[in-house]
Amino acid sequence: MDKKQKFAIWGLIFVALMAAVTVIAHMSCIWLGEACYRAQLAPKEVVESAKNGTLFAPIATVGISFLFALCGAYALAGAGLIKRLPLTYIALWAIGVLCTLRGIVGIGFSLVYVDMVTVYSFVATIIWFTCGVITCFAIKWVPTCAQAPNKSALN
Repeated sequence: MDKKQKFAIWGLIFVALMAAVTVIAHMSCIWLGEACYRAQLAPKEVVESAKNGTLFAPIATVGISFLFALCGAYALAGAGLIKRLPLTYIALWAIGVLCTLRGIVGIGFSLVYVDMVTVYSFVATIIWFTCGVITCFAIKWVPTCAQAPNKSALN
């Protein structure tokens, strides 16, 4: 295993870890309430739902958390730590591109709306940009990320 592949595998483990932390952070909002949603910059409708005790906020939170958990699972599958999941190659490309774009857009908004930037939003932007870039490189550097599993790479 060369240095690029080791870096990419550890990178995908980092992506999975960040996804898990994100799931925990999002799910904590259900128990911690409106202030937690607000602190995590949830959309106004979600904050209002939490404030009013309606089901929209917790349902949306579980849905978003599920998507992050799925990202983490695909990162672990790409790293070869769990069984390959359906459409791993496509899912990793989608994760890589979306996270990279989220980071670029977040950086752009941070430059335009400087007064709205928080430490939380800036750190999240940098982390997800990094996760996107790592995932894109991992697709090229890790055999388990290949579109069609190469049996010789798995032996």
